[in-house]
Amino acid sequence: MESIKKILVLAPHTDDGEFGCGGTISKFIEIGAEIHYAAFSCAEESVPEGLPKDILEVEVKNATKLLGIKTENLYILKYPVRKLSYHRQEILEDMVILNKNIEPDLVFTPSKFDVHQDHFTITQEAMRAFKFTSLLGYELPWNNYVFETTCFVHLEDRHVANKLESLKCYRSQIGRKYSSEEYIKGLAMTRGVQVGGRYAETFDVIRWIIK
Repeated sequence: MESIKKILVLAPHTDDGEFGCGGTISKFIEIGAEIHYAAFSCAEESVPEGLPKDILEVEVKNATKLLGIKTENLYILKYPVRKLSYHRQEILEDMVILNKNIEPDLVFTPSKFDVHQDHFTITQEAMRAFKFTSLLGYELPWNNYVFETTCFVHLEDRHVANKLESLKCYRSQIGRKYSSEEYIKGLAMTRGVQVGGRYAETFDVIRWIIK
């Protein structure tokens, strides 16, 4: 892990990165990696009635800060939720710029098996923009009919705790079944058992480049 110095997390929506790889982000930050996080939609159209339209922008700033991501390494783009496929070229161009400016060693993106239209778009464009970079697809089980558990990252209690605390920043999303602490810890424990540990997060290998 120490050979990976710069990482870019691609989040179609503001909380996807934390759900998919929050524990892994915490672990990489702990060993000194530079983490960048790009959120492509603040889902203003889906904000529950009565809440400020910019609530998810505020929440992602708090969540990523809690994980240890520097403020200047958070990029918030405001594409309309569920319509990212209408903006494929602009998104690709955004990714090309991110790649040029950051030169990441590793990129996290939704799994190539993710059926959500926005998630699918981000991963498809990531495969074009970062074709010379290692790409790992993170797991969001509620969007996956199938998933290839071809990469695992062992996590300690503190990494899972940091992930849980970051997700608590998304108060506007409380009530979703997959955001419960019981579910998140249970999934991490299941993945940990699969590789002989206590906790883990799993990824599908889209592309792995050894230099």
